[in-house]
Amino acid sequence: MRSISRRSCLAAASTLTALTALAIAMPAAAQVPAGYPAGYQAVIDAARKEGKVTVYTPTDAAAGKPLVKEFESLFPGVKVEYMDMNSNELFNRFISETAAGTASADVVWNSAMDQSVKLVADGYALAYDSPESKALPAWAIHQKMAYGTTFEPLGIVYNKRLMPADQVPKTHAEFTKLLADPKYNGKATTYDIEKAGVGFLFLSRDVAINAPGTWDMVKALGASGVRLQSSSSTMMERISSGEQLLGYNMITSYAHARARKDNNIGYALLRDHTLVMSRVAFISKNAKSPNAAKLWLDYLLSKKGQTTLSTASELYSIRTDVEGEMTAAALEKELGATLKPIAIDQQLLTYLDQTKRLEFIKTWRSHVARK
Repeated sequence: MRSISRRSCLAAASTLTALTALAIAMPAAAQVPAGYPAGYQAVIDAARKEGKVTVYTPTDAAAGKPLVKEFESLFPGVKVEYMDMNSNELFNRFISETAAGTASADVVWNSAMDQSVKLVADGYALAYDSPESKALPAWAIHQKMAYGTTFEPLGIVYNKRLMPADQVPKTHAEFTKLLADPKYNGKATTYDIEKAGVGFLFLSRDVAINAPGTWDMVKALGASGVRLQSSSSTMMERISSGEQLLGYNMITSYAHARARKDNNIGYALLRDHTLVMSRVAFISKNAKSPNAAKLWLDYLLSKKGQTTLSTASELYSIRTDVEGEMTAAALEKELGATLKPIAIDQQLLTYLDQTKRLEFIKTWRSHVARK
């Protein structure tokens, strides 16, 4: 028998070490999710070749971080470039970059629902029938292009230290009546609808549900010296400090997250009707990484992604098969028919018509005149 030389053993050991190191360095192959078509493996393989997906969103980075971390662990080799910006900046930047043919978002994930539907209508979105579509309510899917990803109720945010619990309104009528109390002069805040796209959307949907009552409320806000802001974070800070006592039409997922670490913050959902917004995601028709974009969208809509979204990200899940406090299922059990989700459809384009938009703002200004 021929003996094996020491040099050969060392060479073999060196080769084995190198192969082991290479195996550790190489990303593990991602698995096709259960229930997906077998051909989905081709999407995963193509996404790994693309290497990254670029997401434009006003959803802050803190909420996005758990989603990005989990996605990258599920699909090794596909990185997420998460670009956090306000909704108006997103809208204008995406349009200008697309027109110039420069690198832009692969996925737009926007809380300004009307802007998303406008971009779909203008031909910016890629048609994609997500394997997760069957788990979503019909109102959350628009032309197999735009998908609702969250179920976030709007409500009242208030300062728990300075506002007695028995004075927190339970209906829009109670809120309107509360504003007549001199104690609340200059102490209420809401969106400036000329500067905040989501504020315009929310108020216009209130009007669609209850026009006379909403305009009476707006008049009361104006008479009480309401303070107008362009962002929910500014409103939250001022409510926490006591500069304002309560805010209207605020996104309560943000309030929930803030209340966990800020004892001054409380929030309540109005029981006559509660608007529900959804962050809308679509894939750009000109995406540089269309396959990675499909992975990201499908992950956001998946039960796994939605569970992380409703826990670590502290946003409300839209899927009824996801359990927990911050889910559509929990809200529907609590509020039932009083929940009024904003459907992702052509009606969202109504006030993007400039004549109608300006007329709405004119009416609003007549009630909420700046002093």
